[in-house]
Formats: sequence, structure tokens, C-alpha cells
Amino acid sequence: MDSFRIIGGQPLFGQLTISGSKNAALPIIAASLLFKEKVTLTNIPELADIRTMIKLLNILGAETTFENNRLTIDPTDLRSDQAPYELVKTMRASIYVMGPLLATKGHTRVSFPGGCSLGVRPIDIHLKGFEKLGASIEVNGGDIVGKAKYLKGSEINLGFPSVGATCNLIMAAVLAKGITKMKNFAKEPEIWDLVEFLNRSGAKIMRKEEYIEIEGVEALSPIEYSVMPDRIELGTLGAAALITGGEIKLKWQHSDIISSFREKLEDMGHHVHLDEEEGIYTFKAGKMKGNIDVRTLPYPGFPTDLQPLLGVLLSLNKGTSHIHETIFENRFMWVPELERMGADIHKEGESIIINGVKTLQAAPIMASDIRAGASLVLAALAAKGETIIRRIYHIDRGYENLEKKLSSVGAKIFREKI
Repeated sequence: MDSFRIIGGQPLFGQLTISGSKNAALPIIAASLLFKEKVTLTNIPELADIRTMIKLLNILGAETTFENNRLTIDPTDLRSDQAPYELVKTMRASIYVMGPLLATKGHTRVSFPGGCSLGVRPIDIHLKGFEKLGASIEVNGGDIVGKAKYLKGSEINLGFPSVGATCNLIMAAVLAKGITKMKNFAKEPEIWDLVEFLNRSGAKIMRKEEYIEIEGVEALSPIEYSVMPDRIELGTLGAAALITGGEIKLKWQHSDIISSFREKLEDMGHHVHLDEEEGIYTFKAGKMKGNIDVRTLPYPGFPTDLQPLLGVLLSLNKGTSHIHETIFENRFMWVPELERMGADIHKEGESIIINGVKTLQAAPIMASDIRAGASLVLAALAAKGETIIRRIYHIDRGYENLEKKLSSVGAKIFREKI
């Protein structure tokens, strides 16, 4: 098992390129099952979760090649409709194959998904949506079994703007007969990357003011598509420069889709600027100040995936700050590890109170999920001494070559076997 050994106190300076978005790539890879010909995707990050999704497609019968961030998927000979527990338990995004399989095969059997321990993330929103589209759903032996002679357009009002359900139901409705209108949908940028991919392939998906309208088509035509860059990695690497007192430039091809995060960083006294013409985000450390209040919300609100990273920054911020988590009930699993490093944090229900300290001290710590792991890397980069982070396989699920990128801009971070 690998660990990170990090010697803190090194300011980060330089320029990096952001990898492709994991959260955009996973549903797009699953959407390849909607095609009858080979699909080519580029800018796919080399991550554990990506490999898991590819393996799942292989089990279903798709042939794949993945090299140099280029993924080719041939779904023409699918021989199975079952996503087994042994694989699905490791990654919740495996549920994404359910929509495409219902749309193309009319039947699917998917085990209840697993993944990070972030608390209850019910999939009933997915299932109720499939039923609205005409599928029958039942639970059998720990598996979700879906059947449909064909899917038909319907009006769907999501009980919560779930990213996963929005993606899954879009994929299911693309080939359905008639028109689907989805209300209370999630608005994350990764969803619009999926929509862009599908529309370029011949789908008819339109975003209205109050709903998404999907007019079913007979078939999709394969294209070569480049997945958007990862806004969470953008925030992570930018925060790494800020917490070490450095300055970093990050190559970026999109507009300011981290505005809620950027605004909090600026409130703290840091300098964050996007040059849209050059496609460069600059993160420059300032003198941290003031009391900050943060509430995670669905996009365009403050992203829950960046909450642990901001929390670590606030642990060294002057004054008292508050973070209120409204998305996942177990999103503060990074807090006890940071307290081992000298942070002053008090948990009250689904909120935490952070009293800024002058320094963090190195300590043996362990990652509990992807973003918690990344936040501990930030803490170790700023801490005095040498920190060992265990269970970094969580980090590898969501970040491509994180230690290499950080090393290239001045961090003393080493991957070692335990």
C-alpha cells in the first residue's frame, strides 16, 4: 500500500495544466453504451475510478483501449446487462450504466453502489425517474433490476437536484420515444459537458429556464470528444499554492465556473484571477484575514467537493470561521486528522467552527475519501515537519499524478510503499 511523505514549508511557484474532469468523464464513458459504433474520448484522466468504469464496460462486453488519456470504446457486442457487486461496491458512479442499458437493451441488473463513505446518498431519485420513463424497477438479492419494453418521454420532477440522477435520466431519455421534461435538475458544469457530447452526437437536449427538454432520437452518431478540465483539481492546486504562500498559474480553457470558491478565497485576502483570453488562472497568496462563513449548496453555490480544502485554508486564517455542510452528512471526516496536526475545530451537527491557528504540525494521518485526502495533502504542505499520509488510494481515485504535479512546482512530496 502506498503513502505520501511530505516535508512542509515549501512555497509553490510555477505553471501546471489541469487534467480532464473525472466527474465529467464518468457519465460520458457510460453514455458510450448508447451508441452502435465505436466512440473516441480524449482528455480522459488516468485515475482509479476511470479504470473501474472501463472494467465495468469490459464486463458488459464493450471493447476498450486506453492510452495517453485517449479512450476508445466499442459497445457493438454487449453480452451482459449486469454490473456485479464486486465492482460496483468500489465506485458509486457505476450506477451510470443503468440509464444507457435501459435505453438500449430494455433490461439491466445493477448492484447497489458503493464508493466514498460520505453518508447516505440515496438512489431512489434515479429509480423514480426511470419509472416515470416507463421502466419497472424491483430489488432482488441486493441488485436493482430494471426492465422496459421501451422508454417513453415523460415529465420528471427530481426530489433533489442530484447530479447523478440528472445525468442518468438524461442518458435514459435520449433514445426514449417522445419528449421528456426534467424539472429541479442539477446544474453542475459536468452535466452540460455530457449534454454537449450527446448533442454533438445527434441528441436533442435543450436547456429551458425551468426544465431540461429531451426529445428522443432513433440513434446517435459517434464523434471524437474532448472532456472538459477538472474544476475541483483547479481549486485543489490553486489552494495548494495559497496555503504555502506561493503563486501558481493553471492552464484553463473554460470560463469562471469556480466563482463561489474564488470569492471566498478573495474574502480571505488571496488574489485569484482568470485571464479568459489566455486561458490562465492565477492564484497568488495574500495575507489571510477575517471571519468567513461558508454553506455548501448545489451549483452554482459553494461546491461540497471543495469544502475540505477551504476548511484547511481556514484553519490557518485569522479569526473564527464557520462551514455548514448541506449535501453530505459525513463530509467532515477530515476534521479529526487535521486536529491531530494542531487545528482548532469544533463540530456542531453538520457545521464546524474553525478558530485559526498560526501553524500546523506534522503528524501521521490517513485519508478517508478523495477530497478529504486532498485536503490533508494541503495541510501537510503547510505544516512544520514531515507528514506521512496513509490510505492515499482514495486520492488516486480523483487526482491524476498529484504528487508529480506538486513536485514540479516546488513541493517536497514522495510516494512510498508502506
